[in-house]
Amino acid sequence: METIKAKGYEFTPVVVKASFNRKAVQFKNNIILSLRKMGISENYLDVPMEPFALKKVPASVVWYNEGLRMYYSYSAGNNFVENLYVVAKVIECEVNEVRNNQKTREDFFHDFSEDDDIEKQRKEARTLLGVSHDTKDLELINKKYKALAREHHPDTPTGDPEKFKAINHAHKMLRRELE
Repeated sequence: METIKAKGYEFTPVVVKASFNRKAVQFKNNIILSLRKMGISENYLDVPMEPFALKKVPASVVWYNEGLRMYYSYSAGNNFVENLYVVAKVIECEVNEVRNNQKTREDFFHDFSEDDDIEKQRKEARTLLGVSHDTKDLELINKKYKALAREHHPDTPTGDPEKFKAINHAHKMLRRELE
């Protein structure tokens, strides 16, 4: 049977045959309930909803804790409701790890913390690596990263330590988004 892999987790895909918008609301509520277990009030989180859940758009959640902005999105599904399902499952798995003492609260918050302008940073990272601004193909990103890292590695004649650092940072940011 096919499985979905996201952020190190593997789970069975959701099968939604009807009532897509209602199912999306259920997944949003699951996210809210999971984050409530971490002490996050609904007032400090946002799960943007797509009016037409069959549309092929990413799903995301943003929440705040102790001055940090946390964010997670997923876009590899066939439609919004499938993407929101993955977001809900990842958040649920992460919260369960904290509740089962497999992960600390600090690690949980650190793993999701991001800057407010993360989307702009991701576009810049894709530009630096030489891929289109909407590329989600991690294999292509890895290939471009390796070629640029070899070219700019400080131990090579054409090495540029600052460019090498920027390339590494860009790759890390995109890998975190897509894994």
